[in-house]
Amino acid sequence: MDEFEALLEENRLGVERWVKFHMSGPDAEDVLQETYLAAYRAFPRLKDRDAFLPWLLSIARNKLRDWYRRQARRPETPMETLPDVAAEESPDTAVEETLSHLGDRDARMLRLFYLEQLPQKEIARQFSIPQGTVKSRLSVARDRFRAAYPHPPKGERIMKKLPLYLPPYSVDWTEEAPFPVIWEEMMGWGIVPRLGETLVWGMYDLPGRKLDVGYDMAVTGRAKVHGLEGVSFTARVVEPKPELREGDLMIEPVENSGAKEEVWTFVGQLKDGRTRFLSAEREENGVKELTTFLDGDEFMANWGFGEDNRGNDVHLASRGSITRNGSDYTAEKTDGPDVVGRCRLTLDGREHDCIAVMDLSAYEEGVVSLQFINRDGRTLLWQRYNRDDWALDRYGKRWSALLPENERITVNGALFVHWYDCLYVR
Repeated sequence: MDEFEALLEENRLGVERWVKFHMSGPDAEDVLQETYLAAYRAFPRLKDRDAFLPWLLSIARNKLRDWYRRQARRPETPMETLPDVAAEESPDTAVEETLSHLGDRDARMLRLFYLEQLPQKEIARQFSIPQGTVKSRLSVARDRFRAAYPHPPKGERIMKKLPLYLPPYSVDWTEEAPFPVIWEEMMGWGIVPRLGETLVWGMYDLPGRKLDVGYDMAVTGRAKVHGLEGVSFTARVVEPKPELREGDLMIEPVENSGAKEEVWTFVGQLKDGRTRFLSAEREENGVKELTTFLDGDEFMANWGFGEDNRGNDVHLASRGSITRNGSDYTAEKTDGPDVVGRCRLTLDGREHDCIAVMDLSAYEEGVVSLQFINRDGRTLLWQRYNRDDWALDRYGKRWSALLPENERITVNGALFVHWYDCLYVR
């Protein structure tokens, strides 16, 4: 194996993840082959071998641009052949609601700059105005947005409180057909990666229903990771800080959620109908540790969802891969979440029309989750179930013996026991 082949083998995974963030299927393989061929030809001119990966990524970036240029020269797809999704959507956040009440020019200016993240030069071209004018118009549009926005600005946000004990709730299944939703939340954390978004959520043990750990979350600004644009958001542990005694069954999930770090910083992306993590940062013993989507298994094991971390499809509707019959579930596939029914979730005295979504594969083998999502695409309640023999060597007993009072379901005939709940407050 020569030097080029050795370096390519060492860094192949990183460049493949980068390319497949932008495209999939045969097109991605074509771009990768063009990248490798161009790199092989140019390799003798690379002076710093330690810079092989960023050099290879720069070639991939150029080849990706070439691919998009070729696509742009192709005949446009007739409008009538495109799926009519946008027409069915309605504003589902305070940000969207506020934008809908602004003038068309202000709303469009803010959308292009903050949501589509276009540079001012491109916005100037679309509005046919000087680039210098864009800055002043953005300032005016921001002022009007602040005046209409129903939440206090950054620095003045009043955090919503989590109850110390999980409020009473009931799930009443209906025969009505599940409704489709646009579900844009970050997997496992519940926040939407969009400017202005905030969230408070907590983890509650069962059957005690006590709050074990809570997080205050907020999107803090725009960010880039390896050239990919997204937004930065934080998750900060709130009072009361978790104090679990030795032997408490909730020690592992609380520690796995990062409660010891007190603050997590993530970069997430909402693009092309998918949400995904780009990076995660924590601090341990005074040292900050940053992992990104290029870091292979270390990143994918915790933050990677979907093939090559392409993320979750935000268009959520029943696929028929998991069916429910009372408390018995049958799963034909385990390739992502599926809608298993519609229900009335009565939570703390308020009734919510929800769909129930089950996931058998996102977290780890032997773990099932059920989450209840309203028509706005927001999770209200998330439940975790363990297969009866999950981590038997670690816990020493089956979950039906550890938590005999908790609810039970079966999935493909195997017994699962309800472990804990997560409550989301917006």
